[in-house]
Amino acid sequence: MAAISRRLFLLGGVSAFPYLYLERSSVAVRRYRVPVRNLPEALAGFTILHLTDLHDKEFGEGGAALLALLRRLRFDLVALTGDLVVGERPSLKAALDLVAGIRRFSNAPLYSVPGNHEYALTREGEFSEKLARAGARVLTNKALPLQSGKDRLWVAGVDDPVTRRARLDQALAETDARSPRILLSHAPHPFPEAAQQGVDLMLSGHTHGGQIRFPLIGAAYVPDMGFFPAWDYGLYSSGKTTLIVNGGLGESWFPVRFNIRPEVVLATLVPLREAGPVANYGVA
Repeated sequence: MAAISRRLFLLGGVSAFPYLYLERSSVAVRRYRVPVRNLPEALAGFTILHLTDLHDKEFGEGGAALLALLRRLRFDLVALTGDLVVGERPSLKAALDLVAGIRRFSNAPLYSVPGNHEYALTREGEFSEKLARAGARVLTNKALPLQSGKDRLWVAGVDDPVTRRARLDQALAETDARSPRILLSHAPHPFPEAAQQGVDLMLSGHTHGGQIRFPLIGAAYVPDMGFFPAWDYGLYSSGKTTLIVNGGLGESWFPVRFNIRPEVVLATLVPLREAGPVANYGVA
């Protein structure tokens, strides 16, 4: 095989920069239809906007580009599943701008659960308080009901599974299994237990889809989940439980994404008989 010249090598590297930039800066919208048994008619079409793993990343000044995208979407509830910050000295600004920005154009209830990076902070409690003041309801091993006329939907949230703080039994203790139950968890670790408990939908992040994602293989490694993890990205099901692992918006330590764009998720609840194929739409 002929050797690659230095000029050709450099040209190839330079030509890859626009692609790598788009891979980490252009946000995709990924849509799922989630079948729910015995879904009340009033909740058919109920849509959850799921955001995760922002990692202090800003999409434009004050998050303006991301907020402009979200403003065009229709949703009934917002779920944040942790790692909105990163490192020992995060700015918190991007996360608080995101929550406050959503609050300016949407009255949809907004729930948040902690991730492992929040617990790396000595001021984790302060961050939760600031999130609450910005308009988020922080769920740590508890659930809250949402009422729609006579019908009810439960939103439960577990504390961070990566740092071994998740208590699913505690989070579901007051819920009614006859009503749809949505579980927010930073990482997908509690999925088997959630399936045993009959949770309808579980929303998670943490994996970044591997951040560098290989064709056919997927994520080669995810921290705290090891090599070739079972739930690295996308849609999974067990019994009546659907798990969606969101690829997230930011990066942990290396500002690189390959074959996995930043994304937001829209999960729409539909009666079991109406469940169809997953629909995906990329939006720059």
